[in-house]
Amino acid sequence: MEIKEKEAKLEEYLKSLESVVVAFSAGVDSTLLLKKAKQVLKDKVMAVTARSASFPNRELEETINFCKKENIKHIVIESNELEIEEFSKNPKNRCYICKMNLFKKIKQVAQENGFKEVVEGSNMDDMSDYRPGLQAIAELDIKSPLRYAGFYKSEIRELSKELGLDTWDKPSFACLASRFVYGESITKKKLKMVENAEQILLNIGFNQVRVRIHGENMARIEVLKEDIEKIINEELRNKIVNEFKNLGFSHIALDLQGYRTGSMNETY
Repeated sequence: MEIKEKEAKLEEYLKSLESVVVAFSAGVDSTLLLKKAKQVLKDKVMAVTARSASFPNRELEETINFCKKENIKHIVIESNELEIEEFSKNPKNRCYICKMNLFKKIKQVAQENGFKEVVEGSNMDDMSDYRPGLQAIAELDIKSPLRYAGFYKSEIRELSKELGLDTWDKPSFACLASRFVYGESITKKKLKMVENAEQILLNIGFNQVRVRIHGENMARIEVLKEDIEKIINEELRNKIVNEFKNLGFSHIALDLQGYRTGSMNETY
């Protein structure tokens, strides 16, 4: 189908849901979904965002600012996933545990505020990688309108650009817990180290980055392949090393394969 056909299918589906709460992270996908839901359902849409140690403050601020700009009712809840022992142990189904906890809370918020459905922003590309969180979404009967309409990431970006959304070229983002090797414990301290390390790279000017943490204090940096030559410049490399060490990292490595989604899934 053409993008316009998919957009029409998305609009009809949203209309059939009557009223929705959008799980909103300010990412490329959920921003488009929230924008379209607002267009179709008007005041019968609300956004819910989870404040979390695995969700950077910069992203939380973007959710708040977008909802203010678009005049969308917005509720911020606490996810508290680090209080779940199974999550903190970081098993292979960590994302399932997290999503189950999170979407149960969002469903409760929806019910308390009189909204019929909860929707989230996964797309067709998410079907090609290990995504245990999608199982939780299915079990809780959370709706996925972008997948229902057949949208791929590139099409979401294209439609977002047409709609004037700033997120159309925003780098892909996944929660900070995805930076940990399965089986290594997730702590608030290490999550903050990763968040601050990635912010250093973003402030320098790198667009798409990941800082994977191994053990207590080893950082493995992923940048786009075309940025590898830039990051190994001696002056810049020394700056990154010094700032990372100030965060508590003792070993800082560069992944020569470059940035790629789901690289931690390569370990099993």
